[in-house]
Amino acid sequence: MEHTHLKLSTTVNCCSGLTQEVENNKVNVVIETEKRHDIFEEIKHRFLSFKRNTYMKNLEHFQRLSDAQSPNFLVISCADSRVCPSNVLGFQPGEAFLVRNIANLVIPFENGPSETQAALQFSVNTLEVENIFVIGHSCCGGIRALMSMQDEKPSCFITNWVINGKSAKIRTKAAASTLNFDQQCKRCEKESLNNSLLNLLTYPWIEEKVKKGNLSIHGGYYDFVDCTFEKWTLDYEASSFNEETRRLAVKNREFWS
Repeated sequence: MEHTHLKLSTTVNCCSGLTQEVENNKVNVVIETEKRHDIFEEIKHRFLSFKRNTYMKNLEHFQRLSDAQSPNFLVISCADSRVCPSNVLGFQPGEAFLVRNIANLVIPFENGPSETQAALQFSVNTLEVENIFVIGHSCCGGIRALMSMQDEKPSCFITNWVINGKSAKIRTKAAASTLNFDQQCKRCEKESLNNSLLNLLTYPWIEEKVKKGNLSIHGGYYDFVDCTFEKWTLDYEASSFNEETRRLAVKNREFWS
């Protein structure tokens, strides 16, 4: 009887433990559901605030946008959640056609196709933007992944993409071999950005418009550590696009702090 009582007690305790675990899981599910609900409640309030304070107060502007868009800028920036161009630079609806990818890379014309190339073709040829603005930033994870690669054999989607910036990595390693890794990454962030500016001119329809003065190419670097912004414009006449002597010349450099 003692043995039977012990067995029953063990079974009861085991069942109680399982029941408690199930109840705990239910509580956790409820908490997670409430968290998700809270997140979308916040997003809902933001949308309603936008509608009330921006959309309704500029109704004519948004009605014109419903017919067509005519942005002045194509902005190519990183997908990093900390560097949204609309937030940092205040682009309003209709002002900029935005493309975001890992490390704000523009690959050469011959390396396509990609979604960035499709956006280039549409914005330049159909929307006829007058400015292309490529924006890099501090602490870029994509550039850090590029600089961390031990060889040129991509091992995942990320490295398969950032390897497109390998020429910037090579130049950085050659020019900044005495710097520590973090400093090299910071240098490569700007080196890669300027490489993308030169890559834009491998697209025939872009180079043609730049030559005629109908399109300008700009670079920008946002340092969110100290909240500063650097901007420059590609000088087409002074730059060299030959593969052996490839060199970017810039003008109208500004530093905002």
